Formats: sequence, C-alpha cells, structure tokens
Amino acid sequence: MAIKTTIIPIASGKGGVGKSFLTANLSAGIAELGYSTVVVDLDLGGSNLYTYLGIPNKHPGIGDYLKGKKLKFNDLLVSTGISNLKYIPGDGRTPFMANISYAQRMTLLRKIKQLPARYVLLDLGSGSTFNTLNFFGIAHKGIIVTTSEVPSIMNFLAFLRNFMFYIILNVASHNKEALKMLITAFRQPIKSEPLTVKSLLNKISDVDSNLAIKAHDLCRNYRPRIIINMGDSADELKILRRIDDILKTRLSIEADYFGFIYYDDVVRRSVQNRETLFAHYPQCIASKSIKHVARRITKIWDQPVENSMVRLFEDTKRKQALWKAY
Repeated sequence: MAIKTTIIPIASGKGGVGKSFLTANLSAGIAELGYSTVVVDLDLGGSNLYTYLGIPNKHPGIGDYLKGKKLKFNDLLVSTGISNLKYIPGDGRTPFMANISYAQRMTLLRKIKQLPARYVLLDLGSGSTFNTLNFFGIAHKGIIVTTSEVPSIMNFLAFLRNFMFYIILNVASHNKEALKMLITAFRQPIKSEPLTVKSLLNKISDVDSNLAIKAHDLCRNYRPRIIINMGDSADELKILRRIDDILKTRLSIEADYFGFIYYDDVVRRSVQNRETLFAHYPQCIASKSIKHVARRITKIWDQPVENSMVRLFEDTKRKQALWKAY
C-alpha cells in the first residue's frame, strides 16, 4: 500500500525568527513519534539546515541534482542519526542556486511529492521570492513562522499578501487584459488605497467573471497555520485578534493559529554546538513546546482548527503554568 504523504512547507516573512531551527526540530519531533519523516532544505542560495541537525555539509544536495550530476533525487536522502528522520540538503556543493528556472521548480515539486515518507517538511527561504512563493503553494496548509514583535508580524503579513497576489497573478497570466490590469494595480502609488484580495478579484471580474471565480476558489483553498516562535508569555497571543482581522478583511484568508514556541536560552547553546535540541535538552521548555506542536500535526493536521485563536491562547496558558513550574 502506498504511503499517504503529508507535505508541510514552512516559511517566514523575514530571517531571524528561528524558521530553520524550528523546521529541523519539528521534523525530529514528528519522527520521534514514530512517523517516517523527510526534511528538505529548500532555502536555495542560503541552505544551512544541516547545522541544526548536527550533520556535516559534505553531502550532495538539490543544487547538485539540478545541475545534472547524474544523481537520482532519492539518492540525496541523508540519514540524520535520528530514527525515522532523513534529510535532503539544499545547495550541496553547487553555488548560486538562489534563482532556479520554472522547469527546475516543477521538477523539484514533482520529485518532492514522490518522496517515500509519511511527512515531508520543507524549509523554505525567508521572504517572498518566486521560488519561496511557488514552493509554499505546494500544499493548501503551510506553516508561517513569526515572532510576536511588530517588524516580524509586518513581514509575515507581507509574505501572505504577496502569496495571495501571486496566486491571483498566476490565474490571470493567460488573459492579457486581466494581467495588464493587475500589473497596473500593483504599481499604484503608495498613498493609494491599499490593495485587497477582494478589490483585485472585483477588478478581474470586470474583465472576466469566470476567471475571477476561479481565482477566488483557488485563494479560498489555502489555510495557513501560524506559529509564534521565541515567545515569553501567552499574553503575547493577544495580538492575534488584530492579525486575524487584517487577514480576513485585506487578504480574505482564514488562518489557523497552530502553535506557540517558548524562548529558551539553551536553544542558542544547541545551535552553537550544532546539536539537535531534543537529543541534548529534552526537558527544556522549547523542546516541550515543539514536541507539543509535533503531536498536533500528527493528530489534527488534515482538519480545520475551529476557534484556533482562543484554543491556542487557553492551551498556551495552561502549558505555561505547567512547564514553567519545572
């Protein structure tokens, strides 16, 4: 029987929010629960996931595969020393991989979907490059990592805005009139009324109503999961109401608020020593909160999380009292 594979792209609006660290350890957490897991470094041009897994950078990676070095994609799988977890390096020994072609992206997407694992986690590059937006769209449920700091939140909202606009632009790409209209809208002066998904769909509808319906349906399919990283207190989650309002009114997005990872001093130590967090600090509060998210992924990933904002706040509040007591 073929394995049902769940692909989880993981992105962030900016660097420095702990995305790669979280991806590596979340993969280890899922593998620890007994599920076959592959983590793929798709931060092409800046691949460093190996440092968080404690693996030397000596293995061929996606860069070598794309450069036609007679490798099969599954030959890139590297054993991590963690049961059930394998890793595919990014750049490998091939530099200048930040900008790959459309054909190369399509090849990667096809090969990733064929990986023999129950869970495949993709560590994407930070920001809103076409590579990142394209890979984030491989699944309808992807993870966005942010902190509760205002600059980080602004960048994560910008990422989701760019992602939704990217979807709409792709749908309209074969209609010259709609495409021209969208490009004009994207170039409007900063002082103009902010663009929203709804306003763009209305503009497309004036040109082609069926195209607008198709774009609307595609946008509605995406339901990102948001993880707040490096937090100190559940009270930081109070900002989610404002975030949720922006996502719904400007981007027409229904998001699930999926996890809260506590800040922990030992994380820096584990990164400096190139150690996996779980193996060396299993009882630290960061390990406990990452393991909690890993369990949630294996239990409820395929279903919408009702009242996710309230549930995350209440759950985090309970865990805060329990975990910080030790």
